[in-house]
This record gives sequence, C-alpha cells and structure tokens, in this order.
Amino acid sequence: MSTDQKGTRILARTFFNQLRASGYTPHQVIGIATELLDLVTADLKEGDKPVAVQPTQEQGSEWRQRA
Repeated sequence: MSTDQKGTRILARTFFNQLRASGYTPHQVIGIATELLDLVTADLKEGDKPVAVQPTQEQGSEWRQRA
C-alpha cells in the first residue's frame, strides 16, 4: 500500500471514529459519506470551470476563483 493510500485510510478512519465518538449513528455516517460523494461527483463534473469561493475575513469582500 502506498504512503498516499495509507494517509487516506488514516484520515478516513480518524474521521469515522470522530463521528462515532460524537454520537453519530452508522446510518448518519452513511448519509455523510453519501453527501461527500455527491460533492466530489459535482466537483468532477465541473472540471476546470472557475468556482467562486466565500471570502474569508483576511480576504475582505474579494471573491477568488479556484485555480
């Protein structure tokens, strides 16, 4: 298993454990995973289209596009 795969697996396991420790049920975790997959799918469909992001306090009222 590559280092990148290990990191991804560790992150997923940590996220799962934190959700369960916070009281989320297995069904709620599935719902969260489904929402994440929907977001990734939409992002992939958007491809290279510029996306406006919410400004942070440091950015003031400027809008920045994703590179």
